[in-house]
Amino acid sequence: MKANMPENAQDRAAFTYNAAADFYNASPLSFWDYFGRRTIELASLLIGSRVLDVCCGAGASALPAAEAVGPMGNVIGVDLAKQLLESARTKAIERRLGNTKFEVGDMLSMRFPFASFDAVVCVFGIFFVPDMARAVKELWSRVRPGGKLAVTTWGPNFCEPTNNAFWCSIKNVRPDLYKGFNPWDRINDPAGLRKILDKGGVASPNIITENRLHPIKAPEDWWKIVLGSGYRGTVEQLNEAERETVKEANLAFIRDRKILAIETNVLYALATKPLPANTT
Repeated sequence: MKANMPENAQDRAAFTYNAAADFYNASPLSFWDYFGRRTIELASLLIGSRVLDVCCGAGASALPAAEAVGPMGNVIGVDLAKQLLESARTKAIERRLGNTKFEVGDMLSMRFPFASFDAVVCVFGIFFVPDMARAVKELWSRVRPGGKLAVTTWGPNFCEPTNNAFWCSIKNVRPDLYKGFNPWDRINDPAGLRKILDKGGVASPNIITENRLHPIKAPEDWWKIVLGSGYRGTVEQLNEAERETVKEANLAFIRDRKILAIETNVLYALATKPLPANTT
């Protein structure tokens, strides 16, 4: 069923990922869990820490964080997509992680006091708002002195070569929906990411790159990735015939080119907030 995309950036994100919730946890999208857990590993959270996970989705980083901080710690996950939060809550119950809480929240208007978390995490979320430096500033402001910020974003060549094939198939049926760039393109290299972090007040972050290939075991795997990711917002705006045309074009591309993997390269940015200078 064809739907209209909201105009506001945050509303668009909620629309897209509520729609994507039905495929978000499908096995071909295992990269969500991989990169969420890897972010937490790199953050080296201490037992007993209080953690805020912004744009937590279905818990890919929040749940490993809850495991890392132990029962004496706690994790609050916020996201705009209610359907993904429901999935995160269900997983937390299944894993008996009673130190977690999930709630609807916007990174630009968070209810939490300044400097109230030992760590703030944001995995694949910072680029959902046009003013990313402002978003960084909001996240950084919630980190206590001595605490950590961990931001993960997509690197270059996101989902290539299938990303380009998807947008070409969209252009063929709905040129008005075609996108020549992704929202994370401004920060898909260390220099671009460092610039945004610096504007947000985060000096000298440690930026780690990881170049990774994600397996495509069958053509349908790619279509599940489309339906369980940010592409879904575009697909939702197609009528039934357009959607079928786009799907067939994507499946044919995988089959004809014998695509076995796509690029899922990422950047991890890690920073520790300085302690106040000793004035004695």
